[in-house]
Amino acid sequence: MTTSKQTQKKNYRYYTDTNLGSELTRKTLVLILAGGSGSRLKGLTAWRAKPAVPFGGKYRIIDFALSNCVNSGLRRIGVLTQYKSHSLIRHLQRAWGFMRAEIGEFVELIPAQQRVDEQWYRGTADALYQNIDIIRRHAPDNVIVLGGDHIYTMDYSKMLYQHVTSGSDLTVGCIEVPREEATGFGVMSVDKDYRITKFTEKPADPEAMPGKPDKALASMGIYIFSTSYLYASLIEDSEDENSAHDFGRDIVPKSINICNAYAYPFTKDDGSPAYWRDVGTVDSYWEANMELCEVEPELNLYSRDWPIWTYQTQHPPAKFVFDDDDARGHAIDSLVAGGCILSGARVKRSVIFFATEIERGTIVKDSVVLPKVSIGKNCRITRAIIDKACTIEDGTVIGEDLEEDRRRFYVSDSGIVLVTPKMLGQNLYMIDKEELKGR
Repeated sequence: MTTSKQTQKKNYRYYTDTNLGSELTRKTLVLILAGGSGSRLKGLTAWRAKPAVPFGGKYRIIDFALSNCVNSGLRRIGVLTQYKSHSLIRHLQRAWGFMRAEIGEFVELIPAQQRVDEQWYRGTADALYQNIDIIRRHAPDNVIVLGGDHIYTMDYSKMLYQHVTSGSDLTVGCIEVPREEATGFGVMSVDKDYRITKFTEKPADPEAMPGKPDKALASMGIYIFSTSYLYASLIEDSEDENSAHDFGRDIVPKSINICNAYAYPFTKDDGSPAYWRDVGTVDSYWEANMELCEVEPELNLYSRDWPIWTYQTQHPPAKFVFDDDDARGHAIDSLVAGGCILSGARVKRSVIFFATEIERGTIVKDSVVLPKVSIGKNCRITRAIIDKACTIEDGTVIGEDLEEDRRRFYVSDSGIVLVTPKMLGQNLYMIDKEELKGR
């Protein structure tokens, strides 16, 4: 163990054994970037921001970052919104309005307001720059910047302690990923003390980790800045006409040679990579939901030590009815939320969100069914994602003939069928001008 590592471990014990740990979290501001459009999720983000997309039977994607904050003792949180943010804002007001502002706790909504000029956010760094006056008003010692669109459970306070005890100006959360998958991430090189020596955003040929030729060290999109360095970086970046005004493309690569920049590897207690999923595509979203159906999934939603908080609608327990040979209401290796009725229907390896009704003779396999869906009789649905409030007519078959599915729905590269109300001709969100004229 190096001297610096010994010092860090000693300081870590000092923080955790005294009240300084809670003082450190109280003087830290968390900013969650939740304004992206999430276009790779196709119809799932046609009318909602990516962080507002439902996940895991009862949650929204942003609930994981927010729950991590609360469970880590970080309760000064700002959420920056922009793209189609109504459902996200409504969810945050309902689910996260329990903070006590009078004792310094808050989840503060920060919508795009063109506070600096007449432009909307040009990138992740610009989103913070345009709200730099709000950050200054909170007067934090350190600022944690998170994405609101990943699925994982993480104690941010451990990363914060490393940031402070190492004397870092910038700390980047990172995780090991297969090299062939690292082309979509920021990839970094580090020395023996995890000081970052190189950072490349979405490289065509990701650099391998020392001793692990098939692995790369990828950024999780989690950054901790000392406040003074953050201000200086944002102001300098705002004046650079050639900048994309993005943390991964601009701020972090420029910081490597001018400040103390360290990586924080996100691992389990045994040193192996911890669970972290980027659910930015239809395939990855489906896969992450399907993982929850495993007997012992990596992501433990049932932990009492690390609960995932959310807004819960009031529904009765899920109901399974009929026990006939040709129509038996049951679910196997599945998650079924409250308010659901499986009326002589079979569900296997699927995630069924709340207030969904599935009628007699229908089979749903390897699928994600979002809230308030109505599925008729004698349907067969396989490897599909059914969006909120869809009505599936009797006898509908989805996921068996992909060529036929492509004529009506979106089919991903791996054959996952996405069905939305609009694709079914059920325009729940669009204004029917002719109908309004008739009134």
